[in-house]
Amino acid sequence: MIRRAPKRSALALALLLAAAAGIAFWPSFAGHRGPPQKDMAIDATTRNQVIDTLTADLDKYYVFPEQAKKFGAYLRSRQRSGAYDSITSAEKFADVLTADLQSVGKDGHLEVRYGEDGFPELGKDGTPSLESQAHDLADEKRHNYGLESVGRLHCNIGYLDLHAFAEPERVKDRYAAAMTLLGDTRALIIDLRRNHGGEPETVALLASYLFDRRTHLNDIYQRESNTTEPMWTSDVVDGPRYGGARKVYLVTSNDTFSAGEDFSYALKNLKRATLVGETTGGGAHPGQPRRLAEHFAAFVPSGRSISPITHTDWEGIGVAPDIRASADDALDVAHRQALKDALAVETDPEIKESLTGCIDELK
Repeated sequence: MIRRAPKRSALALALLLAAAAGIAFWPSFAGHRGPPQKDMAIDATTRNQVIDTLTADLDKYYVFPEQAKKFGAYLRSRQRSGAYDSITSAEKFADVLTADLQSVGKDGHLEVRYGEDGFPELGKDGTPSLESQAHDLADEKRHNYGLESVGRLHCNIGYLDLHAFAEPERVKDRYAAAMTLLGDTRALIIDLRRNHGGEPETVALLASYLFDRRTHLNDIYQRESNTTEPMWTSDVVDGPRYGGARKVYLVTSNDTFSAGEDFSYALKNLKRATLVGETTGGGAHPGQPRRLAEHFAAFVPSGRSISPITHTDWEGIGVAPDIRASADDALDVAHRQALKDALAVETDPEIKESLTGCIDELK
């Protein structure tokens, strides 16, 4: 979820966090790899173990059971034909398995990864060791739980750069502090261009600051429990509400993924925010990473998001912006749009003159 820790695979971190936190919108590993790893040689025993565990996990957990059978059947047919027999590179094997899965069904979250340092087995209670939890908590702290920066842009436009939606208990105080700092701004821009995922509960937490009343954001269906969990904004937040009157703009890119898209999709459909930038990555199936072997793991989507408005999600198509702009230009475009929208409703001549000057300066 947070950026990769030194000498630790991104998926190893995600695996540990997912085990502790349960189902989540996790980042696309293929699109957000860490620094290069040292490859290792693998044999037929390892290849067979990975395929056996992967097909079993897909059959048991993948959100669409019929699709899971198609994945398994294709992997087995490739295995019987000898397609994997000549692969001795661990990295290549993971990449080939991912490509094979994606050729059967394009699910942005479904991937296999190799980890040089290995993926620890979980304890009997299904949680990572205390040492692993402490290591990853320290890494999250170093990245401020996904809050990259908070501030004011020119002419009193609020700005929040958010790279991840960390666990709600770890960020609620930071969100409250951020909203205090942003409380008197004219409008708010939330930058999601580098947001790769996180917790659906935290999506709801941040959204709670942007509405005046309890609001239904979406639902999440989970195959394993065969239940659908409604996601609503909260009646109570720890900091001052930004409220529903002032304009909100979300800046997106093709790299915006998973929980970043969940936030964008909900606010767009509720007409609470204007999206500026590029169509997002298209990953709407939350789930968990699962250990396949000592150096292999896979993210297996086990749920799906359902909008109460569209009755579907953004899987495979992404969330389209209201105002298209390149990722590099999107923040400037959103900033100008915020000022133009403010000018359009302003009645005070002095403030109108000030806003006009601000817009001219940005040009």
